[in-house]
Amino acid sequence: MAFNEIGSGSRALVIFSEKKMATLLQGIGAAAALSSTSLDSKRFEVSSLKSLPIQTGRKGRVFAIKSDSRDLTLGSSNNKARSSPKLVANAVATKNDGSTASTTSKPGHELLLFEALREGLEEEMDRDPTVCVVGEDVGHYGGSYKVTKGLATKFGDLRVLDTPIAENSFTGMAIGAAMTGLRPVIEGMNMGFLLLAFNQISNNCGMLHYTSGGQFKIPVVIRGPGGVGRQLGAEHSQRLESYFQSIPGIQMVACSTPYNAKGLMKAAIRSENPVILFEHVLLYNLKERIPDEEYICSLEEAEMVRPGEHITILTYSRMRYHVMQAAKTLVNKGYDPEVIDIRSLKPFDLHTIGNSIKKTHRVLIVEECMRTGGIGASLTAAINENFHDYLDAPVICLSSQDVPTPYAGTLEEFTIVQPAQIVAAVEKLCQ
Repeated sequence: MAFNEIGSGSRALVIFSEKKMATLLQGIGAAAALSSTSLDSKRFEVSSLKSLPIQTGRKGRVFAIKSDSRDLTLGSSNNKARSSPKLVANAVATKNDGSTASTTSKPGHELLLFEALREGLEEEMDRDPTVCVVGEDVGHYGGSYKVTKGLATKFGDLRVLDTPIAENSFTGMAIGAAMTGLRPVIEGMNMGFLLLAFNQISNNCGMLHYTSGGQFKIPVVIRGPGGVGRQLGAEHSQRLESYFQSIPGIQMVACSTPYNAKGLMKAAIRSENPVILFEHVLLYNLKERIPDEEYICSLEEAEMVRPGEHITILTYSRMRYHVMQAAKTLVNKGYDPEVIDIRSLKPFDLHTIGNSIKKTHRVLIVEECMRTGGIGASLTAAINENFHDYLDAPVICLSSQDVPTPYAGTLEEFTIVQPAQIVAAVEKLCQ
């Protein structure tokens, strides 16, 4: 028997024999030379996957972000006990706030963030036949958050490979495929699950280029949902930026809008370095109009979200929207904050950050990562080391509490930085 199947449905565990895995690896190598049409005619099934409803989806309220005339829709929740305020993507006290232009009159097309990720991935798979996708339920089920929906039908099962529930195995397999010339995109059904593949990501993915004396390149993209969701519990609410940032040879980026999600996805796939792309589970349903023409975003550049004069606020991912909600209050109180989405978590864009600090002389860092050993701690150290002479006040870092994320909604919210805390920190720094 070639393989054994334990359980049924989309989470069936398929245990491959040594012979079957060798055959599978040969098939992936051959996929690079085949067109998507020929791949469709050579499809094979590794398990009988059923189309099940997305277990992570919830019905209930829908939170909306308003950015000028754009409606950006966030994920929903069925937790009636919580009263989450409306998030505002841009400070309102600006000259453009009266604009009522319809989004339909603007060039481009509207996409949700997960659709933008899919569009970027699909474009790169069309462009380069060596790009392939590896992960659990990424094939005909379409991924746990539908980022890979429809790709298996278009490109075939050799380029969109459903794997067993064995993160260390398929991550190691994809790294080996990258060494032979492919460009795998590894999806973690939840980023927390990739802790099972930490050895492969650290000792293989990050180090093989160096330890091989440059003989091997590892053009791998590791991506998936993470961050604190809506009552997903401690094990599904981890922020792994702090875990992976110390690995030599790894680049890390975090998307926060449909525009930069697509641009960073395309840039990560084209990079010769291993790249970890962090996606926040609560931003997948955020909507934005993006250009029709092709574009990519730099993997090493921050994004200026709101120019200002009084203080530099550095943030990324979901906290970008908490910061912009706080910016509304701050502007109405007479403050002029400069907001930067750092995007590149490793390396930091110290050019953009430094120029902002030289103008404002005050820095507030807002993150969802843990305080101890988090991105904010590393960024604080870099700022103090490089721009200490330009600071008129100590750097303040607002981070999540150093506790496992509680399941209870009110306690979960208490562990995460809220807009009111950002307003209070800015007022303290600007005194």
